[in-house]
Amino acid sequence: MVTKGSDVQQDPDVIARPPEALIGDLNPQQAEAVQYHGPALLIGAGAGSGKTRVLTRRIAWILTQFGAWPSQILAITFTNKAAAEMRERLSSLIGPVAERMWVSTFHSACVRILRRDGDRIGLKSGFTIYDTADCERLVKLIASDFNFDVKRYTPRQILARISDYKNNLTGAKELLAQYAPDFRPGTRGYHIGRIGNVEELYAVVYAEYEHRLALANAVDFDDLIVRTVELLRTQPDVAAYYHHKFRYILVDEYQDTNHAQYVLIRELAGVDAGEHPSPDARGAGRVGPAWITVVGDSDQSIYAFRGADISNIQDFEKDFPNARTIMLEQNYRSTQTILDAANAVIAHNEGRKPKKLWTSAGKGVPITGYAADTAQLEAHWIAHEIKRLHEEEGVRYSDIAVMYRANAQSRSLEEGLIQAHVPYQLIGGTKFYERREVKDALAYLQAIVNPADAINMRRILNVPKRGLGARAESIVTMYADEHGLTFWEGVEQADRIEGMTTRTLNPLKRFADLMTGLRAFAAEHDGQPSQVVARVLRESGLLDELSKSTDPQDQSRVENLSQLQSVAAEYEQNTPDATLVGFLETTALVADFDQLPDESEDSGKVTLMTLHTAKGLEYPVVFLTGMEQGTFPHSRAMEDASELSEERRLAYVGITRAKRHLYITRAAVRAQWGRSSEMMPSQFLDEIPEGLIDWKRKEAGVERMRAGWGRGSDDDWNATLDEFGDWDDDSMGTTYGGSSYGSSSHGSSSYGSASYGSSSYGSSSRSGSSYGSQAPRFGSAARERTSSSSSSGNGGAHFTYGTSASPSRSPRFGSSSASSRSGKVTTRKAAPKPHAKPASSLDRDNRLDINDFHVGDKVSHDSFGLGTVLETQDKGRNSIITVDFGSDGVKRLMLRVAPIEKL
Repeated sequence: MVTKGSDVQQDPDVIARPPEALIGDLNPQQAEAVQYHGPALLIGAGAGSGKTRVLTRRIAWILTQFGAWPSQILAITFTNKAAAEMRERLSSLIGPVAERMWVSTFHSACVRILRRDGDRIGLKSGFTIYDTADCERLVKLIASDFNFDVKRYTPRQILARISDYKNNLTGAKELLAQYAPDFRPGTRGYHIGRIGNVEELYAVVYAEYEHRLALANAVDFDDLIVRTVELLRTQPDVAAYYHHKFRYILVDEYQDTNHAQYVLIRELAGVDAGEHPSPDARGAGRVGPAWITVVGDSDQSIYAFRGADISNIQDFEKDFPNARTIMLEQNYRSTQTILDAANAVIAHNEGRKPKKLWTSAGKGVPITGYAADTAQLEAHWIAHEIKRLHEEEGVRYSDIAVMYRANAQSRSLEEGLIQAHVPYQLIGGTKFYERREVKDALAYLQAIVNPADAINMRRILNVPKRGLGARAESIVTMYADEHGLTFWEGVEQADRIEGMTTRTLNPLKRFADLMTGLRAFAAEHDGQPSQVVARVLRESGLLDELSKSTDPQDQSRVENLSQLQSVAAEYEQNTPDATLVGFLETTALVADFDQLPDESEDSGKVTLMTLHTAKGLEYPVVFLTGMEQGTFPHSRAMEDASELSEERRLAYVGITRAKRHLYITRAAVRAQWGRSSEMMPSQFLDEIPEGLIDWKRKEAGVERMRAGWGRGSDDDWNATLDEFGDWDDDSMGTTYGGSSYGSSSHGSSSYGSASYGSSSYGSSSRSGSSYGSQAPRFGSAARERTSSSSSSGNGGAHFTYGTSASPSRSPRFGSSSASSRSGKVTTRKAAPKPHAKPASSLDRDNRLDINDFHVGDKVSHDSFGLGTVLETQDKGRNSIITVDFGSDGVKRLMLRVAPIEKL
């Protein structure tokens, strides 16, 4: 059919829904946004305002009412998960034709463009997409050749700067001209001219990094955007093709776009191409700039550290003449109490477009607040409140999320959940595609597809071990560099290398034969990636080596490789034109968000995540933790107005993740850099109207002591302790959700007689008082600092935190002894130290193998608790493992004598 007044025919495969079916169930603002007829539209979508529904309905409206074809629409989201959800909703609206539409992330769309036309700018279609680990390895190789200190200038630090350059479309040539005009990429043994001139270092490394990416026919993640912009700017015919192909461009989460993505959108739309639209076209027509719809919320712009530029959304009406803005303020997620808190906090940001969220769902329950003495006690209160919600109110664990500002905060939270036996999942841990065995298998596949990829080719040269160590790799590298060859070509010509021993040459030839055979097999089975994966795992020896191992960890690695083959098979089933290159793209473009379970799935676990990861998610119950100055807002924001505004937006995001019940918690003392610091309440707490929060405990015990509160008898002191050894707001004891913990009752169930983790947890107590003669000892010691003591008039109780308390009735705040679990407070006396022995002379051996431990693994130490492995050093019997134990600091341990267990 032909839509009246339009020069574009409608696709017959599109389900033609009447207008009322698309807008009948929308609120007035949503309906207005769906129907808007004009070249540029900004939908200011507040949190939980139904933006995905509006975006998909608008696409369906464009197809059915403007007469556009599905191929003329480009819809961009920020995660694969969001793209899949949008595609699924579109399928229900317009039919299976939605599966053929360009609905994807920025990076996925750019990969498709570069695969088609990248050869026009020197990028062959089989290019490799480097992940973070590949990029870090490349920088380390450059550092080795240029002889600069990677401890002073870390690969991560250098890559962050390179990413900033690329996000701002700043080229390496431009920087070289300014800081190192004498440097030529590809120069070996170049030395940075002026020690300490960091800008020269960054310019040289950036240029060499780009040079080596080009040699390897590889790109990093940022290049996918940058090289596409380059393609569109330098190849007019390619730009014209996409200008006429995409007539309607819709972008979700526009507030999170960086400068490069902003330019990409303008280039794809042809905004600056100078074409004029047809005056009688009903919609965008066939010529002129594409019509642009962007959806976003400037109050949720929280990714400045990744290069996101909030001015993109703030200046939309200036950048796109005749633009219209429609605000969506009705919230369909949270209660009005939660929204009132969010509105109150974000209102303190200056220069924002006014917006006030509201809901028809009702006021809901108050926000619950809790102030703990230490981070450990905060975690224990959270863990047991979660357990109470689950057992007494029937809340599913999967409906609960615990959110925090920085990853370092997760340690105490994990310990609290473990000790309370609450199942949890930590989002942001080692991802599937970053596991060593999976990365090795993918490196084989990348090397098969792109033999010029030196990073992956060098990775697999001796994996599994085949007698080709660092010396063999160095010989081949030097030969390839001297003759202008790729590393793979150096391997193929190994018999021409002077001084090559038979001991090295023979395994090199076998490796070359292996890769040649695998490449031939892959070429014959390109449409069956799962078979190629199976052949690689078998022929390379990866599977055989792990299968023969008696290490139980290796069995799980075998399962991971099996999962990789299953992923390839699933890709084949879901992709009609499946290829090995396409499969590798799907693995390379997986984001952190894609490992999150579906909202409809009951994982049976509480979710722990940073606030940045939580963006776009929602949970019935949310715990917002660490609400202290210096923690949240972060210390960086204390003297920077723009940083503080971003932190406030992050608080707004965190608050609006909660659907029914929001908890906000803080600690009066938190360990930072190995020392315990007194923490002031977050200013964001002051910005929330007092009547919205039901404080179970508004002040920490140490804060009350500092204020001279409650001087009375010894029994008065103990009567005001809650079940965690903290002070309670109600001197007669506080009940939580109707259940009284720590009440003084003969034979009643009490937590008071023992510390968490002991066998008497929750057992019956006949002491007559749940707390009093014995004080709990939880968490990590708040060392380095002692508060002023406070004595009662009768008992002479002496309160300290961070030191041992002598009187038998004195509670301890934040103090802990890992070797004592009874809860009894004693004064520790230092025993005389025996003459020290060299570690290597110790006879103890716990039978642990250094090869079982990898960076990122979780371990439990008898004294230091939960830790994360930072480094391993294989020194035979005297192997060393370096572990970050959070507030207890980073420890270097001799593995065979360390009292640790791998989790």
